[in-house]
Amino acid sequence: MTHLVLAIDTATPAVTAAVVRRDDTGIAVAGQRVRVDARAHAELLTPNVLASVAEAGLRMADLDAVVVGCGPGPFTGLRVGMATAAAYGHALGVPVHGVCSLDAIGVLTTGEVLVATDARRREVYWARYRDGVRVEGPEVGAAADIAVGAADRVAGPPEVAAGFGLPGIEPHYPTAAGLVAAVGDWAAEPGPLLPLYLRRPDAKTLAERGVAR
Repeated sequence: MTHLVLAIDTATPAVTAAVVRRDDTGIAVAGQRVRVDARAHAELLTPNVLASVAEAGLRMADLDAVVVGCGPGPFTGLRVGMATAAAYGHALGVPVHGVCSLDAIGVLTTGEVLVATDARRREVYWARYRDGVRVEGPEVGAAADIAVGAADRVAGPPEVAAGFGLPGIEPHYPTAAGLVAAVGDWAAEPGPLLPLYLRRPDAKTLAERGVAR
């Protein structure tokens, strides 16, 4: 039986939306839009979703599930994708599965691989994978402080991978196929969507900054 899944990720500068066909034989992307723009997640995501559904020759009502990357990622971009995924799930009455966005890269790799994406502040989000299975992370830190272990390649944006002195490989960003493949058990009831910020957002309330009202 074929299941139609809307895949969304905004944990990186890549604003990704796709319709993925999932069945017993594997995963196939039926329609996809990806735009790389770190400042336009909110503006690009919904048009990307609608274009992907149209490219697949479907209607929103045809979708059976939604999968969304839950980070790690910057606060503003990440919440755009998660809120949108939750809204589509509620409107369509379909389950919404949250996955680690780094897994949407790492699950497609083989051998010992480090996956790293930009965390700003001269830091990276990272996790280590062995034959597509996460064995360490996700964490955040400076590239110079990260023990790569047995990893001999780095998947992620080329400018991030370059900081480790190892060969860079694709995928550079979370992929639609990776998002769907990262869901552990499609038959299980999905849990609540929990963002992986790994650190507090830059913006703070007055109370957090110790400012009296």
